[in-house]
Amino acid sequence: MSDCGCDKAKRDLEEFLRDEVCRTEAADIRTHLEHCESCRSEAALSVTLTEAVQRACKETAPADLRDQVLERLRAIKAGHETESTPAV
Repeated sequence: MSDCGCDKAKRDLEEFLRDEVCRTEAADIRTHLEHCESCRSEAALSVTLTEAVQRACKETAPADLRDQVLERLRAIKAGHETESTPAV
């Protein structure tokens, strides 16, 4: 097992949490987290933030808001098309 200090654990934390590190590195980071309260707290915060973002991305806008945004986008697009059409 290689030495896994706070710097390495924190540098590789996101990849570790996404299961994107090799087994040896994952084992080293896991062991470090078991013994380091600071890094364990940072890992817990990262997991909490990731879960919050994932939940927020699943939410949908109310139908009224969606319709207003689409209407505005169409108006903007129509304005650009008018500007780019050469006058005859």
